[in-house]
Amino acid sequence: MARMLNTLLPGRSLVAALLVCGVLSVCSVARAQNVNKHSQNVADFQARAAEYVKMHKKARSGLSPEKSNGSAEAISGLEQQLAERIRALRPNAKHGSVFTASISSELRRLEKISSQGSSGKHIKTSLARSEPVQVPIRVNGTYPRSAPLQSTPPTLLQNLPQLPKELEYRLVGNRLVLRDIEANLIVDYVDHFTR
Repeated sequence: MARMLNTLLPGRSLVAALLVCGVLSVCSVARAQNVNKHSQNVADFQARAAEYVKMHKKARSGLSPEKSNGSAEAISGLEQQLAERIRALRPNAKHGSVFTASISSELRRLEKISSQGSSGKHIKTSLARSEPVQVPIRVNGTYPRSAPLQSTPPTLLQNLPQLPKELEYRLVGNRLVLRDIEANLIVDYVDHFTR
């Protein structure tokens, strides 16, 4: 490139060298901005998840575990109480409050990367074998007890941002759901996550 520019601009090798350096610098900056954008989206998501967990812990702090034999009724009662307290702490929660548009795009990008190559074949096979889940999804809603909790393929989970222990990813149809495990609450979801 420098030789070509030097041919076009004889005696101006310094100009050519500066031009080449400028082009390379612009390319490097553009690449770094893309990487930083992806990292910022992941960091933003993790900050939002951590903020939710803080609120979850605040809601959980006033509850005392039922002294029982761990019966389904006692567990369900505690789950419902926790869910109600969380709803009270985030009454205006809506779709996109945790999974913003840029975070959703980033997670779709990560899913696309996961579904390429041999890992993609494993993900598609895993999803094809599992029972498809089609249930209504609503932020702050309860994950329906009658619906199976379809697990997310491990090869896909490896590419998604790690979650605090209070949260998990679930696939519902072509949506990625963020679920509060203990409260059985739908925190948020990404539409059109899988194809």
